[in-house]
Amino acid sequence: MTANSRRSASEPPGLDTQRREIECLLRECELRAGDSWYVVERRWFEQWKEFVETGDQNASSFPGQIDNTELFEDLDSYHLKERLVENEDFVLVPVDVWHKLLSWYGQVEDQPPLERKVVDLPSTLKVEVYPVEIFLCLHSNMENVTTAQFSRTDNIQSVQTVMRRVFSVSSDSECRLWMKSSDSSCERLRNLHMSVLDACLSSGMTVIMETRNADGTWPSSRPQIMRNSVEEHDLYQGQPGVCGLTNLGNTCFMNSALQCLSNTPPLTEYFLQSSYLDELNFTNPLGMKGEIAEAYADVIKQMWSGRHYSVVPRVFKTKVGHFASQFLGYQQHDSQELLSFLLDGLHEDLNRVKNKEYIELRDANGRPDQEVAEEAWRNHRRRNDSVIVDTFHGLFKSTLICPECHKVSVTFDPFCYLSVPLPVSKERVMEVFFVSLDPHAKPVQHRVMVPKAGKVSDLCVALSEMTSVLPTQMVVADVFNHRFYKIYSPDESLSCILDRDDIFVYERSMLGEEQQEEEQVLLALYLRERSHYADYGSGSTTLFGHPLLLNVPRSSCSQEALYGLFLQRLARYVRLPDPSEELEEEDEDDEDEEDLYKTQTNGISDDEEQGDVDRAGPSQMEPCCQSEDTTTTTELCPNLSVTQPSLGQSNIAIANSQSPDQAEPQSSTDTNSGDHVHPSDNTNRTLDTEPATEPPPEPCDTSEEDKQEEACSPSPPANEQLDKRRACRKRKKCLFTIQAVNSNGTTERLAGDGASALSFGSQPYVALDWDPDMKKRFYNENEAEKYVKHASMEVPQQQMTVQLQECIELFTTVETLEDENPWYCPVCKKHQLATKKLDLWSLPEVLIIHLKRFSYTKFTREKLDCIVDFPLRHLDFSGCLLRKDLSNGEPPSCYDLIAVSNHYGGLRDGHYTSYACNKDNGQWYYFDDSKVTYAREDQIVTNAAYVLFYHRQDKIRKPTLPAPDTSAASSTQHAADITPCKDGSAELGASSCLTMETD
Repeated sequence: MTANSRRSASEPPGLDTQRREIECLLRECELRAGDSWYVVERRWFEQWKEFVETGDQNASSFPGQIDNTELFEDLDSYHLKERLVENEDFVLVPVDVWHKLLSWYGQVEDQPPLERKVVDLPSTLKVEVYPVEIFLCLHSNMENVTTAQFSRTDNIQSVQTVMRRVFSVSSDSECRLWMKSSDSSCERLRNLHMSVLDACLSSGMTVIMETRNADGTWPSSRPQIMRNSVEEHDLYQGQPGVCGLTNLGNTCFMNSALQCLSNTPPLTEYFLQSSYLDELNFTNPLGMKGEIAEAYADVIKQMWSGRHYSVVPRVFKTKVGHFASQFLGYQQHDSQELLSFLLDGLHEDLNRVKNKEYIELRDANGRPDQEVAEEAWRNHRRRNDSVIVDTFHGLFKSTLICPECHKVSVTFDPFCYLSVPLPVSKERVMEVFFVSLDPHAKPVQHRVMVPKAGKVSDLCVALSEMTSVLPTQMVVADVFNHRFYKIYSPDESLSCILDRDDIFVYERSMLGEEQQEEEQVLLALYLRERSHYADYGSGSTTLFGHPLLLNVPRSSCSQEALYGLFLQRLARYVRLPDPSEELEEEDEDDEDEEDLYKTQTNGISDDEEQGDVDRAGPSQMEPCCQSEDTTTTTELCPNLSVTQPSLGQSNIAIANSQSPDQAEPQSSTDTNSGDHVHPSDNTNRTLDTEPATEPPPEPCDTSEEDKQEEACSPSPPANEQLDKRRACRKRKKCLFTIQAVNSNGTTERLAGDGASALSFGSQPYVALDWDPDMKKRFYNENEAEKYVKHASMEVPQQQMTVQLQECIELFTTVETLEDENPWYCPVCKKHQLATKKLDLWSLPEVLIIHLKRFSYTKFTREKLDCIVDFPLRHLDFSGCLLRKDLSNGEPPSCYDLIAVSNHYGGLRDGHYTSYACNKDNGQWYYFDDSKVTYAREDQIVTNAAYVLFYHRQDKIRKPTLPAPDTSAASSTQHAADITPCKDGSAELGASSCLTMETD
């Protein structure tokens, strides 16, 4: 052995001893995942074996220092040659063998030891001779690339540690890694505890590190910034946390919930300090693989960076929709439902319990409450341990008593928020318009008190006390867009009438002794205006005014009788023509008319068959000269009598009517819908207009119309048409014509031989068609729209106010389980409708109180708009807790308000906003999507308050910053807008650009 070779090695034992020790170690060793083995060049190892076998210390076969030169591609990088074969090019020795050989013979200078790990690959253990060699770079400088080798058993955290050291990235900087494969696609390396093998990192891939910007965004996904350019964004520095959230389309519910959670100090500080990174749970089957927690953290860090007026939570919205399909799309949702999902998702994503054990729940069985409660809380924490449990979870006691055997079951259950009921009034206030039989009386608006679970007949009874009209003489209808959306029967529930519906109550005429024996027809009357640009022989119409309901005996259903009845009913706003006013048709040039009549008769070419002429619609200029089978009724003074109907058949426009008590339009639309659109009725009713058997009276001018009877007789010969049309022009026009229509107020025409069929439902509808000039001259629109207010409308409505303490007491009252939710009694061995009582046992650091404003029962759905008076400070639960005596180590039960989620609107639509107190300066703000304004404490308690956030006083920290000066804000404004308007010209203290929007 040369002197040089002995310098790096200790004096070895005898050759025989060396051989026995190495052989023993090689025999006993076995592969174990994670152990280290070393690569040794085979020729050197074979020479060493030959050397020790000779037993001669001075033999020529002395191997010298360990030399792996033949295994390297070059001596600069010391990269292993490719495709080296074990036992041909190299041998693998365990760590103990390596250390002994190294201590005896040393290693060639500058050569690195070739340490390799044992990896646990699927179904096999093997030494990883070739580790994963990947490229490393920063997102900010992707030109500077370095190379590093990692074992497949190394975790991603070790990769991140190496990159922080290589690129001098501070340990305080939050960073994230991306894996870039050869096809240029990038994927987040989210789980730092995952191994390189499980992360599918292979040689030749690139790992990119990016660090979070100062404004909370990431360089790879910088969000849109509202109302400011990049330059303004870089210069803006505002109060952290005072930041709006852009409405992505009906996402105000999400923005409201996020603002409340953002201003919950313990949760926000947990994310701002990046404590969540060490607790992300990627293996929880109940969680979202940490994605919800990371998306929420990104939103919070952007909002609290102080660099944004408003941020866009688009990535967060996408993640929520991905894991909760009910929030997919852009429909309006409930902020409390989103809050419940988010807290549960954050808890499972941050659960410190990686493997949940099965725990069998035990009943109290007479044990003390304290013992059972402590056991329940321990069992809960054994499976659920996260910042959400630390901050929001409390415990309540549930007591069930069987009504049959009186078995008492006591359990203690955790809760994340309290859903407290509101006292529900059994009555409701309705505003209706009463339309009297007196044609000269204006409609009167009344405010009446009715039972919530009542019927339409109860509304009539309540209104009867104000109007002295019998309830049986009233018909209730919902009017929408100048037509009847629905006509209600007396036994229908009032729950189908919404507060926003326009309800009209019509007085129905009393029947005389003679009329009581005759069948009555309830006519629904619409007003329509013809278009100026109607085509010849047809025309479009538009509804206007308020519809009417009239109770008419069948004997009065003739055309002329109806005309006179309608004129009388419209007398308040329809002026009758003076005797001096001429309403005759304008004369036309006879020659022009002859030419026209040669080519067209009633809008039909005379080349066509007579049957087609009969089916054609009448001309609006010569309506009294129509053929006997036209589809419309007379459009001037009626000269076609309509035979009086019998029970067996109907020959009039209002055909086959049912009795008034059964009158109701056929409608398949939901009465709660915002779009009142009548479907066409499918029940076929025929309209048969037959020639009169005797000359009828003429209501327009009885003295003149007898003279025109012969000229206007039905179905004159074709060669007499022109003369008869000229005679008709001398008649006086009626103010309107009467037309049978459907519930939508439209005329249905179907071609047929000799007659046309009209579709009717059980309720007859007629329309009064007005020419525009006649309507302008004789219809007073201003008068028609007038109404008077009853004294009941002048009495101010006192809004119901309840104390929050009442709601909490209501939450803890005894109730009986419903039929749909029985309890299985272990003694009776069957389901029972037990009595249930909830009591508060322990309260969390942050208490969320959900006011159950939306009430749903079998019969009613409503939003309770009563004011809940809740304290902003010193909400004391000591009287509500079941444990009256708290030990020294237990926290107090006094809370201060920190945030409120508001809901404005009704059941089907509305808008969410929030109030919140900033943890740093103690100032209250009003958050309305992307707009943020100062708020005063006296503005917070409103009837819109929906979800309340309270922070326990012993955990509240004093503000670290002084409160901002809000004196510049106008006292007349809702709040001072502290964010610029869209043009960016507004400044602090300028006029508020707050607008209430309905999603």
